[in-house]
Amino acid sequence: MTDTSSILETVTGEVFGIWFLIGAALVFFMQAGFAMVETGFTRAKNAGNIIMKNLMDFCIGVPMFILIGFSLLLGEDIAGFIGKPGFDIFTAYENFDWSGFVFNMVFCATTATIVSGAMAERTKFLSYCIYSAVISGLVYPIEAHWIWTSGGWLAQLGFHDFAGSCAIHMVGGIAALVGAKILGPRIGKFVTDKKTGKVTKVNAIPGHSLTIGALGCFILWFGWYGFNGAAATTGPQLGSIFLTTTVAPAVATVVCMIFTWIKYGKPDVSMCLNASLAGLVGITAGCDVMDCFGAAMVGIVSGLLVVFGVWLLDHKLHIDDPVGAVAVHMMNGIWGTIAVGLFATETAPECTINGLFYGGGFHLLGLQALGVVTVGAWAVITMTITFLVIKSTIGLRASVEEETRGLDITEHGLPSAYADFMPAVTSNSIFTGETTAEEAPVPSAVPVTVYERPSIARSDSEKNKYTKVAVVCKQNKFEDLKTALSEIGVTGFTVTQVLGCGTQKGAGEMYRGVPVEATLLPKVKVEVVVSKVPVETVVETARKALYTGHIGDGKIFVYDVEDVVRVRTGESGYDALQDAED
Repeated sequence: MTDTSSILETVTGEVFGIWFLIGAALVFFMQAGFAMVETGFTRAKNAGNIIMKNLMDFCIGVPMFILIGFSLLLGEDIAGFIGKPGFDIFTAYENFDWSGFVFNMVFCATTATIVSGAMAERTKFLSYCIYSAVISGLVYPIEAHWIWTSGGWLAQLGFHDFAGSCAIHMVGGIAALVGAKILGPRIGKFVTDKKTGKVTKVNAIPGHSLTIGALGCFILWFGWYGFNGAAATTGPQLGSIFLTTTVAPAVATVVCMIFTWIKYGKPDVSMCLNASLAGLVGITAGCDVMDCFGAAMVGIVSGLLVVFGVWLLDHKLHIDDPVGAVAVHMMNGIWGTIAVGLFATETAPECTINGLFYGGGFHLLGLQALGVVTVGAWAVITMTITFLVIKSTIGLRASVEEETRGLDITEHGLPSAYADFMPAVTSNSIFTGETTAEEAPVPSAVPVTVYERPSIARSDSEKNKYTKVAVVCKQNKFEDLKTALSEIGVTGFTVTQVLGCGTQKGAGEMYRGVPVEATLLPKVKVEVVVSKVPVETVVETARKALYTGHIGDGKIFVYDVEDVVRVRTGESGYDALQDAED
């Protein structure tokens, strides 16, 4: 029996050792999720810059972690505060903790990448590289030493943060808050009174692709099973962690959907994506010590807290956070850490502690609060110093011209991250995508008066008149227009992608709780020159093809044309407009 038990123990140890590395790989894959969320929630003119930042915070973090970060985190303990600097990875590689290095490295990169989203679209790339290195080399390793090593002073007191609500997410969120405050908002985010300097209005700046943002959210959720579960040591504990890691974000998302539906009239897509991540952040500290009820409670609070956090930054603190990093990571990192002191229960596998609501009293809750305050103070002080030093030396913020043109072209010489598509152009740095609506009768859409076009009797001299008809319409109606024109004999036309808006500037919509002011919307401009086909027929056909009854159906412009010349044959006038076969 002894031999059998020993073999089983060895096999179990090897299995969980392999799972530990698989979990590390899942956490690394979360870098793709962060990149997609940040890219989707911001404008297309900065997509390449954001991808580059998310790549480099990991690639810069690796050498920084090798040189200093790993030893400060897991080196020989010095007074419970810091690890002894060393280079065992070079001098004693045969006995080095390879798995521990990789695992802690990918966690370190997560802390650095959180900051990127809150400071997106207006930060110098060089400055980003520097503060990312500081986070990976100094800020994260030291506070993580307090929490996750046997000699760390918080660990010795009994502070519990299983997978990083405090050590990673709260610290990254605080760094994001400090950085965004020092950096200032994007151009056009806030309208201020020129006399008093007070903010009088908050503008929505929607991201260019919720689809990409949603993909990032799903990738992060998938990776979070490794983020929370990699350090599990038994099968039951791993199963329980997977359960809580599923319940909390799901509940948070449902709560957020219901709340935004009630508050704003429609369920907010981007806010619900943030809520999923908020629930994941909230459960990270206590995923191993909570039951299903505790995870659900964490999710309920997270789903509300993320909406409150976005509102607080926009309307009270006036801090511009394009992706909601502060609301998701800082606020829910704090909440998740405190929640351990409320919902920890010995009924969870391998758990030996109870929170306040499970008969454990206030002791654990006090320890969790102490950890939040001390680690939070460390992050505030170190990151404030870091950002102020960068700002006063090489500068933290891109110039007005660079920000307006986009960091893709100014920082990386990249005209567009989407090579075959028209680069995004904005007015006042605000871009909103075009919304579509189902067709509706005029009375139920917008009040309109339909004018009958008088028929025009042409003289013989005008029968061969050349007329240009320019139609500006929604992109999704182009195929309908093309088919309709073809049916009346108009087969040649020029199509241009354009941006614009009418005098009504669109119907009011909400984005993350802020009214969206439509400025420049993507449209299609179709131009035809006709002579054989009556102009009235072209105009009426186009109008019928484009009509939905909603604002934004488009405009039709009619111009006189002096002459037409076919380049290939030199034909001019009426003959130049006819099909080559005629």
